[in-house]
Amino acid sequence: MTEPDDIATSAAVVAADVTEAKDPQDRRRLVAAFTGAAASGARAAGRGVRAARRGAGSGGGWLAAQVIAMAPRLRVRDIQALRAQFPGKLDEEIADALIEGAARASAAAGGAAGVWAVLPVLPAVPAEVVAETLLVVGIEIKLIAELHEVYGTPAQGNLAERMSAYVAAWAHRRGVFMIPGGVVIAAGSPLARLLRRRLAARAGRSAFSLGPLLTGAAVGAVLNGRETRRLGQAIRRDLRRHALTGR
Repeated sequence: MTEPDDIATSAAVVAADVTEAKDPQDRRRLVAAFTGAAASGARAAGRGVRAARRGAGSGGGWLAAQVIAMAPRLRVRDIQALRAQFPGKLDEEIADALIEGAARASAAAGGAAGVWAVLPVLPAVPAEVVAETLLVVGIEIKLIAELHEVYGTPAQGNLAERMSAYVAAWAHRRGVFMIPGGVVIAAGSPLARLLRRRLAARAGRSAFSLGPLLTGAAVGAVLNGRETRRLGQAIRRDLRRHALTGR
């Protein structure tokens, strides 16, 4: 699970599963299995600290590459699937449910990663930071994509182009149609630099999950849930405004 393609694929699958899980215990189990496997794999490969420095350290280029690789693999429900999953709900109510579901999933990611900090020996602590960061970003990109579906403004293009647009929306904290300068994530571009800065900040918040005893788990859960909810509401405001004005 710790090779670049493997961790991106695994993070995409777990981000979707944990977001759509209805039972809190299922969410915790999914996240704990993912972060535990990522850390164990990093230790077995002797890459724990090295991977973390490359992934969450200065620049964040490795971590950005994993996010870009993960995005097209996320399971995004279109509007028909969402309405079938939330029968009888208005679109605004579906948006409410998506934001709250993502916030709960993000909180579970912080809480589960924090539990690892109570173990007597944790030689690959940075691997948990990388795993949690990827998982939460996956949850949030999925949320952004599905909110665009709800409000009738999905990104255009093929799968890779659409998901790149949602990665850009995550970095800008804006709807796809509000992103300045396009959505091509080329090395050295302003968007690439912004993505790396956002990921560095996200990794820094993930580190709170690894605080002493269960304090880290509690703090990680609260911070994650709050930030994901805030992001969802910001995207939603843009989408509502666009629906009203057409701009």
